[in-house]
Amino acid sequence: MTSKAPLRLGTRGSELAVTQSQLVADAVTEATGVSVELVIISTKGDRIKNVPLPAIGGKGLFTAELEAALHDGSIDFAVHSLKDLPTDDPVGLVLGAIPRREDPRDCLVGPALAELGNGARVGSGSLRRREQLLKLRSDLQVEDIRGNVHTRLEKRDRGDFDATILAMAGLSRLGIERIDMHPLGIDMMVPAVGQGALAVQCRGDDQRVLALLTTIDDEETRACVSGERAFLAEFGGGCNVPAGCHVVKEDESFRLYAFVAKPSGECICIEQEGQNPIDLGLAAAKMALA
Repeated sequence: MTSKAPLRLGTRGSELAVTQSQLVADAVTEATGVSVELVIISTKGDRIKNVPLPAIGGKGLFTAELEAALHDGSIDFAVHSLKDLPTDDPVGLVLGAIPRREDPRDCLVGPALAELGNGARVGSGSLRRREQLLKLRSDLQVEDIRGNVHTRLEKRDRGDFDATILAMAGLSRLGIERIDMHPLGIDMMVPAVGQGALAVQCRGDDQRVLALLTTIDDEETRACVSGERAFLAEFGGGCNVPAGCHVVKEDESFRLYAFVAKPSGECICIEQEGQNPIDLGLAAAKMALA
């Protein structure tokens, strides 16, 4: 019989991170009857708020401290936004669950894309979003923005920017609904690898936690993000590379969308279909590297 002793779930302290972690905690409790306590852990990415992410290291900025807490046993599992997680699993740690993905699209908050004035200022700290936005509207000025979801919305509302771009998943999980939200189709702006998905990380030898986490794992989401992460691992890079990849299941096959902006200024867009999402991701990366 599985022990009913409470579990300790490590999370960043932002409103969105706590909300996401509480969703996972509630899902585990509902499925297993085991109570879950949230443990707030500050990360480097949370503490440094006035520097663009690529300039301070990109991937791993929001995960290293949580992984250290897993290693030292102060928490039993941790919740990350999957797009923040490097593609290489740290020694001794595994993804015990990937719950069903939320809306993966990016969302323009402000006037619709076609209604933005010439030279309008758009706030985004993502190179991927910047390059794809300029591909759609080369006249726009895309400027760096940091802060949590509410901070970015406040900066837009007080006129610091004409618009900003945020992930639909975060807006949805926080219950934010605005008339000036304009989701961008996958064919217009390819999301980041793993966007909209959560990663539940635990120790690879913790059989109790692994068994409990299987109850919230979503097979289809895991398959799709495995293809996306295969693309990124093969292509290389992280926040310093303007690249996106999204895989969706369609009936009995998978469809992949990928975007890469090369230093030469060339933008590569890839769309292909296949039976194996990991093979799709690897093949798309090789095409992008060619």
